[in-house]
Amino acid sequence: MTDLKCKLLIIGAGPGGYVCAIRAGQLGIDTIVVDEAAPGGTCLNVGCIPSKALIHAADEFHKIAHAGSGPLGITAGAPQIDLGKTMAWKDGIVQRLTGGVAGLMRKAGAKLVEGRARFLDGKTVLVRNGEAETRIRAERIVIASGSAPVELPFLPFGGDILSSTAALALTEVPKTLAVVGAGYIGLELGTVFAKLGTKVTIVEAEGSILPAYDKALTRPVAKRLEELGVTVLTGAKASGHADGVLATSAGEVAAEKVLVTVGRRPRTVGIGIDELALTLNGPFVRIDKTCQTSMRGIYAIGDVTGEPMLAHRAMAQGEMVAEHVAGHAVEWDKRAIPAVCFTDPEIVTCGALPGEVEGTKATDFPFAANGRAMTTEREDGFIRVVWREADHAVLGIQAVGAGISEMSAAFSLAIEMGACLEDIGSTIHAHPTLSEGLQEACLRALGHALHI
Repeated sequence: MTDLKCKLLIIGAGPGGYVCAIRAGQLGIDTIVVDEAAPGGTCLNVGCIPSKALIHAADEFHKIAHAGSGPLGITAGAPQIDLGKTMAWKDGIVQRLTGGVAGLMRKAGAKLVEGRARFLDGKTVLVRNGEAETRIRAERIVIASGSAPVELPFLPFGGDILSSTAALALTEVPKTLAVVGAGYIGLELGTVFAKLGTKVTIVEAEGSILPAYDKALTRPVAKRLEELGVTVLTGAKASGHADGVLATSAGEVAAEKVLVTVGRRPRTVGIGIDELALTLNGPFVRIDKTCQTSMRGIYAIGDVTGEPMLAHRAMAQGEMVAEHVAGHAVEWDKRAIPAVCFTDPEIVTCGALPGEVEGTKATDFPFAANGRAMTTEREDGFIRVVWREADHAVLGIQAVGAGISEMSAAFSLAIEMGACLEDIGSTIHAHPTLSEGLQEACLRALGHALHI
């Protein structure tokens, strides 16, 4: 057995863990990171990055396939796709990024140990990698073990029942696909295969798609799904799959493959958290304003701490924890975390929602009145600002529209900097761009919109 010591030990090399390691190394902290998989976690390996690569490929395929039906005067032959080649391209991107992360950690001076970690006590972790064992003793430990897809007992993963990870590794386009769960993961991947020619059926137990979002934001997405030929069954529950048919409370659904996306669970089982008796919040590890758990010297970041389960939240927490360990006076503030659904059209939310804060109003501006949206054939959607009547402070911004994810930084920056309607309204926005919609929404709230 090998014995190691360090000041900071991080369990998990996902977005939270590797950012924590890089920042800790920059601050001169002796750091070790443990993970049994390639650096980058779910996001880089089997989540955010590969799914966005496939979304792009599907968009390109769909544009070519339907070019002749549009108003641009473009015609093209029927396209074909070699999904295996597409997956290889996607895998190449993943390998470049994971290799880059490993290099960045080495550059910062953090040591990566491969294997599965388990707590022996509040200061010691045992790492197993095959027959090899390494015992690591650390002054501080960060739990950044991430999350995994939730499995349904009547639809266990394997064979034709796919997790999001398995769906991102298919080498042939299925003729029919049922997606159980209409959250953002299910809709993103369901839309990918619909654009590639699969007959897709969405099965959602709640009364609407994306049930965590208000219907004003989801309505353009629902309309687009209909245009893509996707069947959406809301208020329906799946019960089993056999012989290419998914049984649901709304009837049988043809499904060569079934993609189950009903949520994600924290990866806490098997790493010894129970033995530490850490305080939990449901299945998640409870943390304070510095991301410390109920045991002094043990931190938790990212998906193991609950919603919002977002890579950039984990990154921000990881950076903050490294600085806290270095003795900096820092605290966690999650008021301005943007969340993005890479559906078609995309959805962005940041800050307060309409009606969430007393004394606020919400005002929107439709892309149907935006020149740039018209020139890209995507007039669906809008930008909405939530603002306080007393001082016109912008407390929240939401939007739905094609490519709107690229404006998410502007939304969070406005809220983080304490902008008011007048600040955004008087800022010159480039023309013609979708960003003008944010300025116009603020001007409309002030009573003098210029283009509606």
